[in-house]
Amino acid sequence: MAESLRVDLATVQGWESGRRPVANMRAVDLLGLRRRLAALGADAAVVTLLDAAMDADRIICATLTSTDAPHPLAEWVHTRSTAHMLAWALTGTRPPSLSGIPSPRRRGPAADSPLLPAPDRSAFFERLRATAEAAPRNDVQGVLLHRQALYLTSYDNSSEAAAWTAQALHARRGLPARRGWTPQWAEARSTATALARLGDPVPLLDFIERAMVDDDAGEAANLNYWAYWLGGAPLPQSDDMFMRDRQLTGWDPVTLLRGLTYGLHHSPGYVDLYVHTMWALLTAHPWLSQASGRLVRDLGERAEQLLDGGGISERSRRELTSVHYVLRDRT
Repeated sequence: MAESLRVDLATVQGWESGRRPVANMRAVDLLGLRRRLAALGADAAVVTLLDAAMDADRIICATLTSTDAPHPLAEWVHTRSTAHMLAWALTGTRPPSLSGIPSPRRRGPAADSPLLPAPDRSAFFERLRATAEAAPRNDVQGVLLHRQALYLTSYDNSSEAAAWTAQALHARRGLPARRGWTPQWAEARSTATALARLGDPVPLLDFIERAMVDDDAGEAANLNYWAYWLGGAPLPQSDDMFMRDRQLTGWDPVTLLRGLTYGLHHSPGYVDLYVHTMWALLTAHPWLSQASGRLVRDLGERAEQLLDGGGISERSRRELTSVHYVLRDRT
């Protein structure tokens, strides 16, 4: 590999061990590395994840190191790929996108995963909680920093931290979920999903009923956010205002349907949100039921499994039944 990339062996070993972070390369060299890896036959999907991995590194470094620079969580809305990379470093959970890729044994001090040492994880979450508490709430960047930092604190599995996070989130569960878009809509959604992660699904069910159902602005905001989160929107966003687009432009409906279909089994705490979003997506774009035969079949099978297995709300059961009938009629 070193010969193919025209670098010395110590450089490759430094990349693998972390002694020479790839993120510290010059931009032109990093671009050349990515192009060369693809030409050598590397999985393009994995090479693309370098962006998410470096974003995760920036968030971790900014949280562990006190600087006057704006925190990365206040600069852009991060995606699922970045969240999965953060979870890998903070909890040891391997990203689903890498589940089918083997991890070969290497010589030398190469770690099995990017899991941070326990003291670093403890320091990260402690400072992240302080960041969430100190984030200003009078501008869009401060609101973005607060909601994203607060959501990431739910990755801390320690009993003390879980109690703090649950208390902080429950203090925010009363966020106004008025009909239509408000600046607090995204924060209320993140709060509800984080509580669901911690085992309390009631706020998420309430949010779906109060801020999404029969509300075109709320439904559009949810679809726009899901499309961005799952990689269906190609452009990065610096704040939450993109969710206001009622025309549902700027993202690919097929990519969103694929992400919802194949991510459903990875989301035991968010099944009702997944189901409602799939129903809303097919309502907005009924042609999707004919877009891809295999995708539609896989979605139909997952819908049957959920309907047979239970564990979803009555509303979700009605919506999933409707989705299943539409798919069955079109296949």
